[in-house]
Order: sequence, then structure tokens, then C-alpha cells
Amino acid sequence: MALLFRARSGDMRALLRRSFASAAPQDLVIIGGGPGGYAAAIKAAQLGLKVTCVEKRGALGGTCLNVGCIPSKALLHSSHLFEEAKNSFGKHGIDINGGVDINLPAMMKHKMDSVNGLTKGIEGLFKKNKVTYVRGAGKLGGPGEVAVELIDGGQDKIQAKNIMIATGSEVAKLPPVPVDEEVIVSSTGALKLDKVPEKMIVIGGGVIGLEMGSVWRRLGSQVTVVEFLDRIVPGVDKEIADSFFRILKKQKMKFKLGTKVVASRKEGGKVLLDIEASKGGKADTLEADVVLVATGRRPFTHGLGLEEAGVKMDKMGRIDVDDSFRTSVPNVYAIGDVIKGPMLAHKAEDEGLICAEIIAGVGTGHLDYNCVPGVIYTHPEVATVGKTEEELKEDGVEYSKGTFPFMANSRARTNDVGGDFAQGMVKVLADKKTDKLLGMHIVGPNAGELIAEGVLAIEYGASTEDIARTCHAHPTLSEATREAAMATHGKPIHF
Repeated sequence: MALLFRARSGDMRALLRRSFASAAPQDLVIIGGGPGGYAAAIKAAQLGLKVTCVEKRGALGGTCLNVGCIPSKALLHSSHLFEEAKNSFGKHGIDINGGVDINLPAMMKHKMDSVNGLTKGIEGLFKKNKVTYVRGAGKLGGPGEVAVELIDGGQDKIQAKNIMIATGSEVAKLPPVPVDEEVIVSSTGALKLDKVPEKMIVIGGGVIGLEMGSVWRRLGSQVTVVEFLDRIVPGVDKEIADSFFRILKKQKMKFKLGTKVVASRKEGGKVLLDIEASKGGKADTLEADVVLVATGRRPFTHGLGLEEAGVKMDKMGRIDVDDSFRTSVPNVYAIGDVIKGPMLAHKAEDEGLICAEIIAGVGTGHLDYNCVPGVIYTHPEVATVGKTEEELKEDGVEYSKGTFPFMANSRARTNDVGGDFAQGMVKVLADKKTDKLLGMHIVGPNAGELIAEGVLAIEYGASTEDIARTCHAHPTLSEATREAAMATHGKPIHF
């Protein structure tokens, strides 16, 4: 013990952690402390299991909390306030003498304060629920064993009755445009630029590209989005996507659709991109101060000992699981971005909670992926759940459709200045015979909050008449969802 107490405090913590983890076989060891992993850890502990969560980042919350969902939303909100103050306050009768300036360091500090407060909050929840937290990179060892390379040095081996892989995803590489996180950045680099670029090119017209492009456009950058397909946000209902596209162009975001990047180079402090039509055609060159590569993400499954353990994966590097998240190896489970399905934090969280209940023997639940919403946090927002109109047509389903524009919604109009806030619409799709809600799609203010009504309705098999006959507070944006439901029967009140 004398040797132990003479050790530095950091070394002592490491020694204590190693001895505890090695000496006490755990009911569940989770590799990964992101939204799926940490939620599963807490739920399993609440159900009476001895749980250890291994996280290599040194901070809980995964990509979402540290370099994804949370910091991006902080910057989206801050940049939106700046744009509102600059362009809209005067129209509301609020005069700002002397103009509005950006304090980028303060904006970044707010972002990091938000992140740090939430990561500490998760650590507090671990302590409250008696979850053991190990900072290090975990991988499958022998049967029922997780080997850990500890962040503060050394190695550990943790015995586990059950193991859950929840390591999330990483940025997908685009070979013609290698990321240096300085002038060619991933979403991580785009969250910490130290100045507003005069010109920014975003490669990829999906969620991440449009959100981060919106941040820097609002702060003064000239943003051009290069998208391989002939439309933005593939997978979103086309009518909604087309409306969204028109709004973004009105906001002076530029687009080059049906275009691919074939090469990149740096010259004179600029980044040059060689582009051509996706289907072949005339070549061109674009110039920017910063290029954001936002062409998607891939499962983080390398270096986890999966192949050696016999865990089966598909051609895309995703772990194969059954309906109970079991892999091909007994007592090894997988959730979140490492398995099939949309790479969404809330999808991973739900999978983690369900998987924890299955491991604890108290549930056999499943996740209805048709009820997993998706949100794009631009202004206006886009939110979607259930089937798109294109999917219903492809499946041969007879459906009825109702839409309602926010320009006819009283709350949107009271907040509106110059047609900015009241843009977009709610779109509802229902089974033509049964009236059962099949899909809800929104482009408009607070769409991410409004979509919850559609999620709940689809989850519990509600009809559009159920929504239409439900009293909605007035004046609220939620009345637009009610009116859209009424419109499936051809009888909206206010349009």
C-alpha cells in the first residue's frame, strides 16, 4: 500500500480502476460511450446489472455530444441569432445602433461550454447509477473478455458475461479531397474554424453539409454546395426537399447538383477543386478558402478484434445482428451506427435501451424503424417520419395527401418578417382505405419539435382523423399539423 500512496494521483486512479475492473467480473461491458452506449449503461445499471463502459475519447457522449449534434446546434443557434439581429430586428422595431458584429471566440466558447456541461452531466449520471467508467480503447479479447488500452497508460482486461459494441461511426473519406482539418475539413474541423472564410465549398448536399454550410453562410461566407446527385437531402420526401431547396437558394446558398469532384489541390492559400458532371461532361474548377467534406460516415468497426472473434460483418463494414441485437458470437451484442439503419443518435439510444433490457432479461422489445424521425436543423428546419410519397408509389400503396402552408398559420405569421419565418409546410400521408397515418414531413419553423406528434401517431396507429379531432392550442405552430391532417379529407379550415 505504501507504493500505491506514493504514486501520483493520476497513477493511483488508474491503479484503482484497473484492480477493480479486473477483479470484478461484470454483467455487461459496453465498448463506446456515445448516445447508445451510455444510455445502455445507465439502463442496464438501473436494472441491477454490474456495468462497465469503456470510452476511448476520454469524454462521454460520443461524436454526437463532442463533435457532432450538440456543438453544431450551438453554432446553428448562435449564427441564426446573428442573422436575425442583422436582418430582422429592425423590422420588429428593434434598432441596434452601431451595427452587429461577430465575436467568433465567444461563440466558440459558448459551444464548448455547452459540450463540457453535458459531458460532465453524463459522468454524474454514471456515478449516480454506479456505472464504472474506464477511459481507454476497448476491443474483444478472449471469450467473455474486453482488452483495454488505457488513455493514461497501461493495459487492462475486463471479464464480462455480456459485451455490447457501441463504437459509432467516423467520417467517410473522399480520396480526391484528403482532409487536413485546416483548409480541407471534415465536420469536426468545420466546428472550430478560427475565422469566417470568404468562400466555402461544401462537398455533399446531405444533413451535415447543409447544416454546417448554413452556419458559415449566416456568418458571412459565400457557400457553394457540390452534390453528386441531382437533388439535395436524398431520402427526404421530394416535395419537401424541393421546397427546402428553393428556400436555401433564396438565402443565397449556391448549388452545383449532379456534379462530382475529381481532384483537389492547394495553390496560393486557396483550395482548388476540379469538378465535372456526375454522368460525364464539361470540366470546371472551383476555388475556395475552406472546403468541407461532408459525404457521409462509415461504421467504426476496425481495431475492435471483431474478425478475430468471429463477428460477422457485411460489405459495408456493419456488424450483422438479429432482431435482439445479437451478433454471430454468443453474448456479444451491437447497436447504433455499427449496425444497419440510419446513423442517428436517437436511433442508437433507443437500440441501447432495448438491448439493455434484453440482456437483463426483462424485455423482448423491438424498435420500429419506420417511427424513427429525422431532422435537419437549418432555418427553416426539415423533419420527417414514416413513408415518403415516393416510397408509397413504389410500393403500390393507395394514399391520401394533405398539406398546409405555414404562411396560413397565425403563430408563424406573428413571428414572421418579410416571409422568412412563415416559409414551408406540413405534409401528411395516410392510407386511403383506413386513414391510418403513414408519413409526416415538415419543412418550416420548429419542424424538429413538431414532428413528435407524427412519430407518436404512427407508433400507435392513429389516423389523420384522430389528429384532426385533437384539440391543438391556439395560436401555435402545431395547428399546422392538424390542418394538414384535415386536408387529407379536403377540409382544412384556414386554407
